[in-house]
Amino acid sequence: MSDLCNVFEIGPVFRAENSNTPRHMCEFVGMDFEMEIKEHYHEILLMLGNLFVHIFDNINKHCQAELAAIHRQYPFRPLRYRPKNQTLVLDFREVIGLLNANGENAKPTDDLTTPQEKKLGGLIGAQYNTDFYIVDKYPATVRPFYTMPCPHDKRYSNSYDAFLRGQEITSGAQRVHDVDLLTRRATECNIPIESLAKYISSFSMGAFPHGGAGIGLERVVMLFLGLDDIRKSSMFPRTPTRCEP
Repeated sequence: MSDLCNVFEIGPVFRAENSNTPRHMCEFVGMDFEMEIKEHYHEILLMLGNLFVHIFDNINKHCQAELAAIHRQYPFRPLRYRPKNQTLVLDFREVIGLLNANGENAKPTDDLTTPQEKKLGGLIGAQYNTDFYIVDKYPATVRPFYTMPCPHDKRYSNSYDAFLRGQEITSGAQRVHDVDLLTRRATECNIPIESLAKYISSFSMGAFPHGGAGIGLERVVMLFLGLDDIRKSSMFPRTPTRCEP
């Protein structure tokens, strides 16, 4: 809205959730970007895939001594991923079919469970020889109201998750930029319009089609290194039961 068509930020994120899992913390470093869409929201998927490939390439190129030191204490298999412009992208309905062909009872209108995501990582790794991939077109009912609906099938949305070794490292989507559609979507999701007045008004003078993603740095580090707990990727991990040191 301010004519800054490609923006990013890196900073602390605080989450007041009682999440006691090996992949959640109450404080982490967030790496977020939003970008203008010129023709199709898959421009974001290309950017997202190439961003991670750039990160992985440079870690492998410049951090061999550090990787070797970590490997001595926590042995891990090097991450498998495709080159620039070749990141694997699979449709959500395609991965549902893959899971169900291998003993799951996944529904095409429900979100994936954590066990299903991990199983999917193994299946995709075996079939496509990659640990990094993007799942596209999630069901609309499992995404926030401001996610752009799929124009061809309203049951789905222009949204996506990126995965490393079968675990999610970022969620993203094309955002609704039209005031009327944004208002209608909020109403459909039973969100009081008055609580969104300032948010909706920011689009009232016009906005570019846009989208992006939010990435958790420590989770990326954990999964790039094949660690079993995100606390090993943070100097001072903050959890629901740990506030110091």
